[in-house]
Amino acid sequence: MNYLNDLRRADPLLVLPECRSILMLAMRYPNPILNSPLLPLSQRVPEQRRGYIAAYAWGRDYHTVIPERLKTLARFIETQTGAPLKHRWYTDTGPLLERDLAQRAGLGWIGKNTCLINPGIGSFFLLAEILLGIELEPDSPFTADRCGTCSRCIKACPTGCIQSDRTIDALRCVSYLTIENRNEIPSDLRVHLGNRVFGCDICQQICPWNRFADDDHDPAFDAQPGIFNPVLVEDLALTLHEFNRKFKQNPVLRSKRRGYLRNVAVALGNIRDPAALPTLEKAVQNNEPLIREHAAWALEQIHKKESSRE
Repeated sequence: MNYLNDLRRADPLLVLPECRSILMLAMRYPNPILNSPLLPLSQRVPEQRRGYIAAYAWGRDYHTVIPERLKTLARFIETQTGAPLKHRWYTDTGPLLERDLAQRAGLGWIGKNTCLINPGIGSFFLLAEILLGIELEPDSPFTADRCGTCSRCIKACPTGCIQSDRTIDALRCVSYLTIENRNEIPSDLRVHLGNRVFGCDICQQICPWNRFADDDHDPAFDAQPGIFNPVLVEDLALTLHEFNRKFKQNPVLRSKRRGYLRNVAVALGNIRDPAALPTLEKAVQNNEPLIREHAAWALEQIHKKESSRE
């Protein structure tokens, strides 16, 4: 994650020298507290045999959805100014401090879990921005800290990655471990991942502000069957072609097949369901060392459980 050290993050003029204003935007995705998609009876599998994927990845990849919206908005602004306009847009892809800029634009405050929180809609939304070469009247910054004395997110984090100074120990964060991390998941942290196979919403799910929010969101991010709540044994057997087809235009592609199957193997080890033994034993023969190692770990966890019963 060395991209975080990009010096341009602190100065938008290094990104667009003509920048005079920054238009900050938010797009909502399903709030998993309020949205529990129901599967057809034919697809229902006991919940404990399913994995959890972060809610922002239930539908289409925001990297393909939001840019088209930003292009349309930029063209609209140009029609209003009556001339071509120097601009640049990003959504989690550029060297900018998005949450800081969003707070300065009045969209919310940065909570103890480091997520931007809006008092009306909570924190289940994605940020985007358009740097503009024109002056706009600025909105007032959001200066209040409405977390107060609440520390639920800090206490709920399974790996203890949320620090008291509103920073994150990224190397312990479940989202980092299951998405950005390309290597082995540290063995001492695996048991804390539970059934989470891509990202983590725990610190947001526990936040009172998300319980107060309504369930409105952009339909582009509606939950897709088979993705929002995957059957772990089935997904561990995915071939490269099947993986790419299943997660086409979905953020899970970012983890690549070997990373995703690594996560699935860890989840199966945490669930300790003996029914997963045949699939895990086959995964141990996989030609990807990353998958083999985590599948072997999962087998060990299940065998430990079985031995304790004897």
